[in-house]
Amino acid sequence: MQFINRPALRMPSRRPDAWKALALGLLGVGLFALSLPMTRLAVGSSAQPQLSPEFVALGRAAVAGVLAALWLLVQRATWPRRREWALLAAMAAGVVFGFPLLTSMALRRVDAVHASLILALLPLFTAAVGASLARQQPSPGFWICAAVGAALVMGYALLHGQAAGSLQLHLADGLLVGAMLSAAVGYALGGHLSQTRPAGQVISWALVLSLPLTLPVAWWLRPSAAIHAAAWGGFAYVSVVSMWLGFLAWYRALALGGTVRISQLQLLQPFLSMLAAAALLHEALHAITLLFAAGVIGMVFLARRMPVHAARSVPSQRSSSCA
Repeated sequence: MQFINRPALRMPSRRPDAWKALALGLLGVGLFALSLPMTRLAVGSSAQPQLSPEFVALGRAAVAGVLAALWLLVQRATWPRRREWALLAAMAAGVVFGFPLLTSMALRRVDAVHASLILALLPLFTAAVGASLARQQPSPGFWICAAVGAALVMGYALLHGQAAGSLQLHLADGLLVGAMLSAAVGYALGGHLSQTRPAGQVISWALVLSLPLTLPVAWWLRPSAAIHAAAWGGFAYVSVVSMWLGFLAWYRALALGGTVRISQLQLLQPFLSMLAAAALLHEALHAITLLFAAGVIGMVFLARRMPVHAARSVPSQRSSSCA
């Protein structure tokens, strides 16, 4: 009887982790998908401005930084090594300062549906930067898919500009591209650092490292006029969830389920962001937008299955999240 019972106890041991990883991964993607609509809610529009983009960007980092500091104390996390501080600073420049600031400024000018499509290429940018850090070379097929995806994004931006009265790219599109580059570098560096310490600690240390700048500047930029409660709600969401809790759920999913498998869930994020913007902000969601989004996501899907030629046996880092 002992011989029969032993396998029965061992067989299901990995299945709960797989389901847990999938659930946490979907949770992380869902939480991040609301980031753009909530940022738009916080900053308002050009016609009806609310919180300033600068305050939203630095204030959310300050709030998340305080929460991260408390969490690191509870976890009794070890201090970063000397060589890790420079990487954490570079990571913070991308995901703590660059991405939040540039997206907040852009969302004052364009709606969240538009921003969601422009940022749909973020996984490809992150994969390219991660491959560079790992001294790997993506195949020509990867770059072809990336070029087609970029062309689709460019075409959509021009079409959107034509609908507004001029066939040209606007400042907001440049800000969103800059945000995408900032996030790609930050996420890739975070993936690199996560090889030597828990990923939740990586984002937390980046936030804590930024506190001496984010906290006083956010206090200085605090609004003096009355702000709608909904804008404060959007700010609370991007501060607590987008900037910190979402990362904890997402990186835990990557640890349990594996980066390659779980990161495919990111393909759902642009569509979820668009649906959230339509539901929460009543933004228009046209068939042409969904068509372009499907084309871009298709290119991302194909590119992430193209071979990567490694100079040495270092696994490719493809972990990213759209905050």
